[in-house]
Amino acid sequence: MNTLGRPRGITLIGMPGAGKSTIGVLLSKALALDFLDSDVAIQVREKRILQDILDSEGYLALRQIEEDVLLAIDPSNLVLATGGSAVYSALALEHLSRHSSVVYLQASAETLRKRIHNYDTRGIARRPDQSFEDLFAERTALYRRYAQLTVAVDNTSPDDVVNAIIEGLASL
Repeated sequence: MNTLGRPRGITLIGMPGAGKSTIGVLLSKALALDFLDSDVAIQVREKRILQDILDSEGYLALRQIEEDVLLAIDPSNLVLATGGSAVYSALALEHLSRHSSVVYLQASAETLRKRIHNYDTRGIARRPDQSFEDLFAERTALYRRYAQLTVAVDNTSPDDVVNAIIEGLASL
C-alpha cells in the first residue's frame, strides 16, 4: 500500500500463456488501477507485431526494445502485464520493483503447453534453437529471482488468481 492507503502498482511477470494480460485486466478492475500490456506498448511504439521484430532483427533486438519500453513506464499506479522476456533485463526489473510490486504468475510447463499452440510464431524472444523446456527452465529461475509474490495459476480460475494476488500483496 502507498501512503494514501491505495495499493501501489503491480507488475505481472511469467511465461507466455501464464495469463498475465487476462489477470492484469481483472486485477486493474478490482483495484481501480489503469492497465498496460507492455507487449502492446512495444507493438504500438514499433508499429509492428513482435514476431515481425523477431523475424527481421532477432530476439536480442526485441529484448532491447522491451527494456527501453519498460524503463519508460511509470508502473506506480497501474497494473502492468509484462512480456515473458522482461526478466532478462535486470535494469528494467529493478526499475519496476522500485515502483510496483512484482508478482510472478507461476504456471507449470504442462499448463503452458496446453495454452500455447503457436510457440514458433507467437513473438517469444528466445534463441532460435531454444526448446520450450530450456526456455521454461531458464526463465523460471529469473521469475523467482525478481518476484516479491508468487501465485500459482494451474487449475485456478482467474477470479481466484486475482483474489490470491490481492491477499498476498496485503501481507507483504
